[in-house]
Amino acid sequence: MAKTKEAIDILRAMGLPRGQQNERSGLTLLALADVGPKTSWTETKQPSLRIWDLMEFMRSRYGKDYAANSRETIRRQTIHQFEQARIVDRNLDDPDRPTNSGKTVYTLTPSAVQVLKRYGTEDFEKAVAAFVKEFGSLEKAYNSSRASHRVPLKLPKGKTIYLSPGKHNRLQVAVIEEFGPRYAPGACVLYVGDTALKHVVCETEKLARLGIIITEHDKLPDVLLYSEERRWLFLIEAVTSHGPVSPKRHREIEKFLKNCTVQRIYVTAFLRMRDFRRYAADIAWETEVWVADNPEHMIHFNGPKFLGPYPSGVPAS
Repeated sequence: MAKTKEAIDILRAMGLPRGQQNERSGLTLLALADVGPKTSWTETKQPSLRIWDLMEFMRSRYGKDYAANSRETIRRQTIHQFEQARIVDRNLDDPDRPTNSGKTVYTLTPSAVQVLKRYGTEDFEKAVAAFVKEFGSLEKAYNSSRASHRVPLKLPKGKTIYLSPGKHNRLQVAVIEEFGPRYAPGACVLYVGDTALKHVVCETEKLARLGIIITEHDKLPDVLLYSEERRWLFLIEAVTSHGPVSPKRHREIEKFLKNCTVQRIYVTAFLRMRDFRRYAADIAWETEVWVADNPEHMIHFNGPKFLGPYPSGVPAS
């Protein structure tokens, strides 16, 4: 379609990589600009849209009916690059909204709107040149304005890294900075996930020495701490929306760790006691619970000893 080809032409002019010079990305740009088949680019708008909204626009206005599982492809292979290129902003209405929230919305940046409105006119090349020239300062401004919303995580050796915003990552920070020193003193951080980046710490070589070969990150708990002195591996699920270390989850992790050479301690972490009460019935026996609101205490789910590894196998359900 003519308008889709025009959108791809705009993306090419703005310096988007070849992977985003395609129909999917062209339709995404049209949806973000609310430009239909007969709409002039001079009428470009700035609606704030979820991925589902983008897909509905493509279906209703251009007859492109993407399957429901295409949502992640659009987000990862188009929207992420649009953010990096400063074509869109995410969650302008609420910068603290978690990345994986179903309410996450994307909006054209004012600078991108100026480029789109001039497509097909003699001022288009000049507008593109101005956008590209301004990009560096825009990128710097974007990073500095967003940095205050990221969650700082101080690792045991003093290094600070930043996680994307949200309750889940705040809980992971509490696990590292509050749980670790109290219950796993001296332990090193082998793995930390992130809702946006999948993982921000992944000590692949150290994990491999313990018999843990990373193939799929979703099989891992949220945080892995290892005490070399005691040869204890702490496997910690940080629960804000997904479930705790249940008997089923325990089985899955044990299967994944079939070649692991050290003893394991399973911990489910919560931000608040009321979150724990919500999931209490699902937690596996012979595991531990830690609540960030009460960092000095642990909740022990049965067994003959407190905070120690059990023989590998399946706990009672």
